[in-house]
Amino acid sequence: MGPSVRILQGACKASLAELPDELCQQAEGLMTLRMAVPAEQIARFPKLKVVVRMGVGYDRVDRAACAARGIKVCNVPDYGTQEVAEFAVLMALALRRGLTLYHDTQRGPNPAPWAVLRHPAVRRQEVQTFGILGLGRIGTAAALRAKALGYRVVFYDPGLPNGADRAIGVTRCRTMDEMLAQADVLSIHCPLTRNTRGLVGERELRLLPKNAVVINTARGPILDIDALERVLRDGHVAAAGLDVIPVEPPAEPIPALLRAYRDREEWLTGRLIICPHIAFHTPEAWDDIRLKGAETMRDVLVEGLDTNVVPPGSD
Repeated sequence: MGPSVRILQGACKASLAELPDELCQQAEGLMTLRMAVPAEQIARFPKLKVVVRMGVGYDRVDRAACAARGIKVCNVPDYGTQEVAEFAVLMALALRRGLTLYHDTQRGPNPAPWAVLRHPAVRRQEVQTFGILGLGRIGTAAALRAKALGYRVVFYDPGLPNGADRAIGVTRCRTMDEMLAQADVLSIHCPLTRNTRGLVGERELRLLPKNAVVINTARGPILDIDALERVLRDGHVAAAGLDVIPVEPPAEPIPALLRAYRDREEWLTGRLIICPHIAFHTPEAWDDIRLKGAETMRDVLVEGLDTNVVPPGSD
């Protein structure tokens, strides 16, 4: 018989501050999906040994505060991999083949003519280069799917060992600028860290070829959404697909690009998709979140393993 484990459930809608002190004082492990884990809340858990973020990103856990107390921080990196990769490529395809363009223009009382609409976003996949920023699990899955659809695939990821490109038959770029200059589609797949916050700004977006498409299914703050609005408005970038924005859910003042999208401003017709951080969603992915999150907590808290432990200095 292994050690017994008591599972304590606490209901909170907006913050861990809603949890009662008596529950926090007992917990040795904390599993959280949507709740941020800031330093002032960590202080309420005197016995805490492990925090499991039930998802891939761990940017909302104060890892420095955890490290100061020897608390291990884990994520669940192997759920939703296929879903997010598929969604990124799906948004690129929908924009590049005019699916959103015709969807937008055939609705309503005054539809566009029953005919071809010429648009700079619409191109054949095989003449394009698909650029991936961050070739981790999801980036690799996206690369394989884009490659299967005929794209030439390039990537930039300084953290990968030599040979990662050859393993899946894609092209590695030595610098991010080199990758951006080729990327007819830019798909962002890196984690949000202090080094990647604001990584793709106006300078980087203007390095993309004219009429590029930008896709972000990673984290909103990696991409400067105001810069994206400017390069979309002046026509340098043809279209964009965002599953993430800098502040979620959006709060006033909301970004100008989201405001224009909600107002259905004509200049964005067929050029923009914004979704509410749902690229991961399938019933199977939710099952994985629960199962793999529980398995990670068991491994680290009960069995003393280092399954999915995020090293304190990894960003």
